[in-house]
Amino acid sequence: MAVQSFMVPLGTPAPEFALPDVAEGKTVRLQDFTGTPLLVAFVCNHCPYVKHIEDAFGALLTEFPQLNVVGISSNDIVSYPEDAPEKLIEQATRANWTFPYLFDETQEVARNYQAACTPDFFLYDAEHALAYRGAFDQSTPGNGKPIDGDHLRDAIQHVLAGKAVPEPHLASMGCSIKFRA
Repeated sequence: MAVQSFMVPLGTPAPEFALPDVAEGKTVRLQDFTGTPLLVAFVCNHCPYVKHIEDAFGALLTEFPQLNVVGISSNDIVSYPEDAPEKLIEQATRANWTFPYLFDETQEVARNYQAACTPDFFLYDAEHALAYRGAFDQSTPGNGKPIDGDHLRDAIQHVLAGKAVPEPHLASMGCSIKFRA
């Protein structure tokens, strides 16, 4: 079922995280990115909304090599085995994602970020205050709109220039995060 992001208030501090990178096994923490903008993307392997943009998302990020990015998958892998860490590695390879892809086994990080769906994007400024939350662009599977990443691209450009991202921000839409009962 498709849901929209919660639209967390701008200025909200980035919640702490310490999660394993599925490819390298090392723990990645919020403080690893101190003093730099950070994009936190809640994504997964099975969701058709993520699959719809995954190549364009990877391509967009190549335009901003100075931006730090982490992907986080928080889905229940018992119910959704396609989102198990080994499948996330396959996805990252397929989509040419070079950022750390983290696994949130306890689902605590998704809850702390108030992530609702995949994809759900949270862009933080250099002080790790929320500067943008919302959609990649206006496209969704089957709506015929271009997959161009224009909303996220514009937000990244503003944050990297030290400017506020103009509102309104379009909520992201996707599959609900599969929380355990």
